[in-house]
Amino acid sequence: MTTLEIRNARGLDGTSVDVRVEHGKIAAIGPSLPASADGADGTSRRIDARGALLMPGLVEAHTHLDKTTWGMPWYVNECGSRLIDRIDNERQWRATSGHDAAAASLALGRAFLAAGTTRLRTHVDIDTDAGLRHLDGVLATRETLADTLDMQIVAFPQSGVLDRVGTVALLDASLARGADVLGWLDPCAIDRDPKASLDAMFALADKHGCPVDIHLHEPGEMGVFSFELMLERIVALGMQGKVVVSHAFCLGELDATRADALLARLADAGVALVTTAPPSRIVPPLMACRRVGVTLAGGNDGIRDTWTPYGSPDMLERAMMIGLRYNLRRDDELDIALDCVTHQGARACWFDDYGLHVGARADLVLVDALNAAQAIVTRAPRRWVVANGHVVVSEGVVV
Repeated sequence: MTTLEIRNARGLDGTSVDVRVEHGKIAAIGPSLPASADGADGTSRRIDARGALLMPGLVEAHTHLDKTTWGMPWYVNECGSRLIDRIDNERQWRATSGHDAAAASLALGRAFLAAGTTRLRTHVDIDTDAGLRHLDGVLATRETLADTLDMQIVAFPQSGVLDRVGTVALLDASLARGADVLGWLDPCAIDRDPKASLDAMFALADKHGCPVDIHLHEPGEMGVFSFELMLERIVALGMQGKVVVSHAFCLGELDATRADALLARLADAGVALVTTAPPSRIVPPLMACRRVGVTLAGGNDGIRDTWTPYGSPDMLERAMMIGLRYNLRRDDELDIALDCVTHQGARACWFDDYGLHVGARADLVLVDALNAAQAIVTRAPRRWVVANGHVVVSEGVVV
């Protein structure tokens, strides 16, 4: 099929809207579009949306497809509460359980698609125990879903870098093999030598000409110090607009004056943030980020893995979690929560041709809801999902 027409949808502004899709792109969008001729060769299809709410494809800006136990027997979690406990426990479990990153990532990737996520960034563990095994599994999933799910892969050193000789070489090989983004982790708290850690990170990024996405769990002054070291290197190396910081808990611990000053520097350097809106941790200030122009996107982090039994491949549910964490109650405030898992996610991850406009990749989600607020709080059923012009959910049924 090369042509798809969607009639009688409801736009996010409440007005009636039609969409015509040709060759995987939005060819026209607006009210009462003139109908095109029926295709006698079976290359056209029409959908009567019957007032369903039209949204752009949802964006998952931070997950870990390779770790999940989605669709598998329940994992009994008896792990300690420290970060290093969870890292070590996961390494041991993955080494001994026979966990298959290819099968796991494919099952969860398909679940994301069924729930309307059409763009996704996944971190994949690279370490000296598993080598590139997990990466190879997720690369296979990306190839299998390439027609529908636009997937970025982050080569992520979950166990740290400096204390594990050979990790830098493995990250180098991962980027050469097909990973899109260089991941990193807590230069102070895990690597314990922030200068050497960040020098190694930016050297690899410069070698491959790739962006960076760093997990920064570090609290308070430690996290601020890491931010300052990163900002110095971003400016010196011309890496503006190429760095994402995930979690960034320390930003939520600063007083408003100091937070605004640091956020202004992040905005100038084009540093984007990703939050999972966890209820148990302090989070970056959403409204302050938006005021100064810092992109703040939403993601799940892990979904049903050795770290957590929680999470879902439904980004409307994650938008609800963002709404709850940031006390977003008004309908217009919930529009911001949706923005975190749509346009802000696409901007943070540099997904091109995104949105509901002519020329954009045809990623469309139609749900049973009056507006974005209702879609989020009810996690409205996905009536149709279109990914790269392909109908992957029709009348609520995965096709």
